[in-house]
Amino acid sequence: MSDWTAFGRVDADGTVYVKTAEGERVVGSWQAGAPEEGLAHFARRFADLVTEVDLAAARLNSGAADASGSLTTIRRLRDSLAEAHVVGDLDALAARLDKLAALAEEKAGEARAARDAARVEAVARKTALVEEAEKLGAESTGWKTAGDRLKEILDEWKTIRGVDKKTDGELWKRFAAARDGFTRRRGAHFATLDSQRKQAQTAKEQLVAEAESIKGSTEWAATANRLKELMAEWKAAPRASKEAEQKLWERFRAAQDEFFTRRSEVFSARDNEQRANLERKQALLAEAEALDVNADPRGTQAKLRDIQAQWHEAGRVPRDAAASLERRMRAVDDRVREAMDSAWRRTAPQDNPLLAQMRAQVAEAEERLTRAQAAGDAKRIREAEQALASKRQFLQLAEQAG
Repeated sequence: MSDWTAFGRVDADGTVYVKTAEGERVVGSWQAGAPEEGLAHFARRFADLVTEVDLAAARLNSGAADASGSLTTIRRLRDSLAEAHVVGDLDALAARLDKLAALAEEKAGEARAARDAARVEAVARKTALVEEAEKLGAESTGWKTAGDRLKEILDEWKTIRGVDKKTDGELWKRFAAARDGFTRRRGAHFATLDSQRKQAQTAKEQLVAEAESIKGSTEWAATANRLKELMAEWKAAPRASKEAEQKLWERFRAAQDEFFTRRSEVFSARDNEQRANLERKQALLAEAEALDVNADPRGTQAKLRDIQAQWHEAGRVPRDAAASLERRMRAVDDRVREAMDSAWRRTAPQDNPLLAQMRAQVAEAEERLTRAQAAGDAKRIREAEQALASKRQFLQLAEQAG
């Protein structure tokens, strides 16, 4: 207090002055007592002002107060110093307030930036929620899942703060429209569900009737395929009411079971027959593989043709054995064919009827080319030249092979 009174004086007529770097100025008048008491009175006023500054600084530094509000308070205090009726170190207090103002401006700027960032994030979050809601409202047919998700979106929406009123209103209109659209579509779906179930029941009754009409068929492949198609149509059709669906399914399944049980019995008998055919073909194959092709190629070929005729008459064999048997029989046939080809290649070229035939074809192609050239027909000449070149090439290959 004594230090602050040093910044003032009281003149003989009671006028109180405060001393600043710019000089003295009048802050009041003291007539009630000694000059020291007057200075103390105005110093206490200065102390109150310092306390207010201390409080503003503490709230600013602690973050307890909004920086913008603190800046307003600090500027008000700073502006009041020019007319303050106090005695004290006004210059020091002004410098302190200037520093506090700069700090408050910095913090206010940071707060604005944070609010702007938070607003952008909040807008982005609500926009994402709106877009999801719009997609659900326009496309989703998972009624329960989508309905639950829209409730979750609404709950999350309520937790998001910081969006300006105009933007928030626009986004809310979009969300509300999406939710209303979903509600209308869901209502329409369930409103028509009963009708769809009745239609489904009629369609499935027709499927059951057809299945029951063909369950006694012996057209095994065609009927099995048709029953599979009926099953696919059943699965693709909408569901009827629970009770009707169950009864129709039992009839449909019973018709299928009856057909496939009979087919299984027939196929079992067929399997027994095929096993007997397998034994017959195995015996024929053993006979074919025992043929001595080198001793008499032509005679062996004739015997093989007889065996192959019996082979085809023997009928079907089990599928898992057929490929192996056919492969082994083809191997015998290939061996006989190679022996016959080898015998043919040993025939003198002049005695080979195939070569003679090919030479005749070359001569005939040469004559056609001559006639085409005589006629001057460019197209015929080109075709005749191509044909002649091809036949000559085949003849050359045959002569080289011989």
